[in-house]
This record gives sequence, structure tokens and C-alpha cells, in this order.
Amino acid sequence: MDALIDLFENTQAALYEGVMQPLAFVLGLGNRLEDLFDATGWLLVGLIQIAVMLAVIGPLQRWRPVEPLTDKHAVRTDVIYTLIHRLGLFRMVLFFTVEPVLDALMGELRVQGVGTFHLEDLWTGVTDGPFTSFVIYLVVFDFVNYWLHRAQHQWRWWWALHAVHHSQRQMTQWTDNRNHLLDDVLHAVIWVLVAQLIGIAPAQFVALVAITQLFENFQHANLRVSFGTWGERLWVSPRFHRLHHAIGLGHETESKQADQPVVLGGHNFGVLLPWWDVMFGTANFDLGFEATGIRDQVEANVDYGEGFWSQQRLGIKRLIQVLGLSSAR
Repeated sequence: MDALIDLFENTQAALYEGVMQPLAFVLGLGNRLEDLFDATGWLLVGLIQIAVMLAVIGPLQRWRPVEPLTDKHAVRTDVIYTLIHRLGLFRMVLFFTVEPVLDALMGELRVQGVGTFHLEDLWTGVTDGPFTSFVIYLVVFDFVNYWLHRAQHQWRWWWALHAVHHSQRQMTQWTDNRNHLLDDVLHAVIWVLVAQLIGIAPAQFVALVAITQLFENFQHANLRVSFGTWGERLWVSPRFHRLHHAIGLGHETESKQADQPVVLGGHNFGVLLPWWDVMFGTANFDLGFEATGIRDQVEANVDYGEGFWSQQRLGIKRLIQVLGLSSAR
């Protein structure tokens, strides 16, 4: 493990000194070198993730697909989303816009006497070693993710943005990052705030995000795989998550009144652990691999956009409609 950490750090330093630092001076960003070094680490993580996707998850999809790919344009759009995130473009924007505000906020809290809390210190003696503390943080962040995910489905204004993700009818490993950019900003801000408040070490935070994202790529894969009766209850599988994307099943429930639209809600919100769905009554372990998409997209031909910019534009349009008390979803 130490050898892998050293290899990663040495590669990050070489990439930073050889490429990123000279580029920063050319662009007049010499005053943000520390942020740029962190961004270089995220870029390296993204490159490793893409390599794993191409070398491992991609062949698995070709080996046992759920369905044939009939809309390659939709998949190419998802690839654009993935490259924006995994090559650091999205995170670079956060580094230079949102994170300085969050750093100022946390700095002010410390001035007021609110020190950094370290969650792992509550289990002194039990959390000796980085692996145990990492597992604790993983469970805590997955719990947070479960409730964030439910909010994305149950708060109509947030669903207006999150619908971009669910409108993909050709799910593949690239679908994970298919989100409205504003949705991603909200999610990232909450994650950074939680990380600051519970005191997770920066290296552990990077590893946590990287591992979570890779498993999410696997869960979205066009892959006919389940983990069996017990395995499905221990870790989220591609079959379990595909039910979350199933038309009229995973992301909504029928309204009890015929003249009212469907009620946002659904099943299988767990990101890594299905425990929370079992605990809070949102688990669905039905067998089968259902078609994916949004009900009105299929039944009423509602347009959620085919390309990157149209999806972003329509997401903002839906948000404005919802905030204006419109009945549109």
C-alpha cells in the first residue's frame, strides 16, 4: 500500500512540475499553485479511473450486455460528461470558484472557536490504522449519499436537474457522470462541507471519491450481473441499481389521485451499500433487468435533450418552471 501511495505521489509531482505548473504561469495563475497541485492529483485519479473503465468494465459490458446499443450518440454524450469530470475540468472550476468561498467559511468558523472534528477519534483504539478509519468514513459518506439521492428525487426543484441523469435510455459505464452541472455543484459543495466537518484527511477523501466513482461506473454498466440473494444485500450491483433507473419503478410512485401527476420517490437509492434502502424501506430486490428512462419521456414524448447543451438548457428550464410553481416536471 505504501509503495502504491509513493508511486501516486511521485507521479503527481512529476505531472505538476512538468506540465501543470508551467501552464499555470503562462495563464497567470501563479497565485493558485497550491490549488493547482491538488487539481493535478484529481486529474491523475481521473486518468486511472478511465483506464480501469476501458480495461475492465468495458470488456465486461461486451461479455454480458443487458441490451444491444442502438443509440451510440446517447453514449457518446455520456462520454463527454465523463471526460469533463474525470479529466478535472469540472473540479478545476470548483477550485477557482466555490472552494475559496468554502475555505473562507471554514476559516471563519475556526476563528469563532469551532475546531476541526475528527470522526475517527470517537473510536480511539478501534480505528488504529488508515484502513479501519477509511471504512468508517466510507460508511458515513454513503449514508449521506443515500439521503442526498432521496432528496434529488423527492424535492421537485432538485428532480428538475437530476432528471438529466435518469433520461438516459442506453445505460452504460459512462452514464454515472451524466448529470446537470448545477446538480453536480450542489452535490460537490455538500460533500466538501461534510468532509471538512468530520475531519477526513485529504488523501483519504480523494481515495474515497475515486473508489465510489469507479463502483458507480460499474453499477451503471450495461452488464447483466447480480450478486445473488445475500450479495445483493451487502453491496449495490448493476442489477440493483438498474431497477433504480427503471421506467416507472425506480424513481417514482403512482399518485393515488388519477388527476395528479406521479409522486417523486422510488427505490434503490443506495450508492454503494443497499443497507440504507433496507433500513428505510426503499429497497427493491425484484429480479430482472428493466428498460431505463423516465415515464413521460416514453409515454408522452417529453424532450429531455439529446446532446450535452440541450440537456443542460432543458434542465434549467424545468428548474425555472418548478420554482415558478409550474406543474411541469
